[in-house]
Amino acid sequence: MTETVRAGYRVRASELEGRNWLNTGGRQLNLEDLRGKIVLLDFWTFCCINCLHVLDELRPLEEKYSDVLVTVGVHSPKFEHEADPVALAAAVERYDIHHPVLDDPELLTWQAYTARAWPTLVVLDPEGYIVAHLSGEGHAAGLESLVAELVAEHEAKGTLHRGDGPYVPAEPSAGDLRFPGKVTALPGGTFLVADTGHHRLVELEADLATVRRVIGEGTKGWRDGDAGAARFNEPQGVALLPADVAAQAGYDVVVADTVNHRLRGVNMAAGTVTTLAGNGVQRLLDAGNQSKAGAAEAATAEDAAGAGSVPADASDLLGADPLNVSLSSPWDLVWSAKLGRLVVAMAGTHQIFSFDPATGEVTVLAGTGLEGLLDGAAKEAWFAQSSGLAEDADGNIWVADSETSALRRLTVDANGSVQVDTAVGAGLFDFGFRDGEASEARLQHPLGVAVLPDGSVALADTYNGAVRRYDPATGTVSTLARGLAEPSDVLVDSSSTEPLLIVVEANRHQLVRLPIPKDAQSVDEGARQTQRPKTAVAAGPLALTIRFAAPKGQKLDDRWGDPTQLKISASPEELLVSGGGTATGLTREIVLSDQVSGGVLHITARAAACDGEPGGEIPDHAACHMYQQDWGIPVEVQADGESALVLDLRGLD
Repeated sequence: MTETVRAGYRVRASELEGRNWLNTGGRQLNLEDLRGKIVLLDFWTFCCINCLHVLDELRPLEEKYSDVLVTVGVHSPKFEHEADPVALAAAVERYDIHHPVLDDPELLTWQAYTARAWPTLVVLDPEGYIVAHLSGEGHAAGLESLVAELVAEHEAKGTLHRGDGPYVPAEPSAGDLRFPGKVTALPGGTFLVADTGHHRLVELEADLATVRRVIGEGTKGWRDGDAGAARFNEPQGVALLPADVAAQAGYDVVVADTVNHRLRGVNMAAGTVTTLAGNGVQRLLDAGNQSKAGAAEAATAEDAAGAGSVPADASDLLGADPLNVSLSSPWDLVWSAKLGRLVVAMAGTHQIFSFDPATGEVTVLAGTGLEGLLDGAAKEAWFAQSSGLAEDADGNIWVADSETSALRRLTVDANGSVQVDTAVGAGLFDFGFRDGEASEARLQHPLGVAVLPDGSVALADTYNGAVRRYDPATGTVSTLARGLAEPSDVLVDSSSTEPLLIVVEANRHQLVRLPIPKDAQSVDEGARQTQRPKTAVAAGPLALTIRFAAPKGQKLDDRWGDPTQLKISASPEELLVSGGGTATGLTREIVLSDQVSGGVLHITARAAACDGEPGGEIPDHAACHMYQQDWGIPVEVQADGESALVLDLRGLD
């Protein structure tokens, strides 16, 4: 019997409205077309790493229940570029999405289903009623039990219709490369590029077109050994080690094997691939922010959600065995001569890690794991899906922080402490295309960064289709090139006698050389903010409730106290009079100022559950799961606004 019936009421699903449908062969779907199927609405946007994680979480479920379950991706864009239908079609192809996708640029369906975060999942039963609202990652096991329950109930009622769904694959567009990611120069004048969409590495001749060799079978998966048989899963970053380090380590190149959540080593001469760090389990807990209760302390490396105990000090070692450390979507890497380590952009946890090839040590270098833009000491800083790295002559690490549309800098002092500051960028929802003074300049989801010979910094400003330059000496931003198709990386071509850049054009499946102009352009197409509906709230007390119900066969892990946690802050800080900070529990009263017209409430919720029945004991060696979600809720303070706010981490109707 479903949770819908137990709750005693049923809510009819709203119609699916948008601009167009993809992966349907041109057919425009409605809810009536899906009647008789269990429907899983996945509200996503293609910039969002958490949404990409959910796409992979859902694949086994979609395959197992292919005759009764229809997933519908509702694409509700965050950035302006994501509303471009051509860009969306490329993203659907890039991420191998094998279900229908509704293009919802005006957020019509988003609002109809009261979505407040990316990703949000909504389950509809075969009769068209809503049975569950879920936010964040880690719901695969709970969804499987819910789908099985719905199948049994509706097959008995005769309301379940088995058969093929409405998915129709689109024609592929790629050539020798498919949505390439990052590139690095090799000593012989060739270039090694992550052929991300083909799940392999490709060594290109100096002309950037002729393929010299391929590393990887080209099949999605994980396998070490001979280069021709090795398997990767959407690799992104590639970094060449210094010769002396490589000689000691036994490999020349380190690869950010993104969807495998691993670092891989490649010995170019021997043609072999080995795994250096990562157990393949996606990390959901972050240094400095773990709950000190329940599964956060008890879970092991084999747990499905990757929950595990980590040090609170962001400079501490994550584990003695690098192959038992959980990583989360490593996206880029750079060798830091100053640190004597490899620096890793860990996009999935919004942190910067480091890896020592000599010892195998994996540490958190910077970032609490909370998503946002906050400067200061490394272990207190916030990042948002950092995706590009470069080191300058002074040993500073420059970071393309994609979700805040920002250029960040890590400065390492003589005693090894790290400070974080922002050169360009304003926040999670601020973007645009504006040159000039850095404080007023705007980027749009940059993914790549390189240090130019004069000490300035070039950025692959991905969603603006441009290469931008930040000059630390003048504190200004300018534009070097435009008209590119989602540039994902930028590299200085040091083999050239004239100043040239190599740019990876992901959506044209190619690498191109561009001159570095002496006189850069100055562009001003404005500053923008993500346009999401604002929640009207009243000044004074606001009762916040996060709904969470453990899936069938699981119970909250209360062996060490309350296994839930809330962290609350606001932008601007003055919006929140009281009630901020981190504490256990999923309810809290906060107080909003009557002196601020509005802003953004930043809310992070976590809940730990393990296999077991409510009221019973948790068995030894039970699988434990961490459910978590970050919300950025735009609010407007009004006299007649709401005095309560309810969000779903895992809510069942």
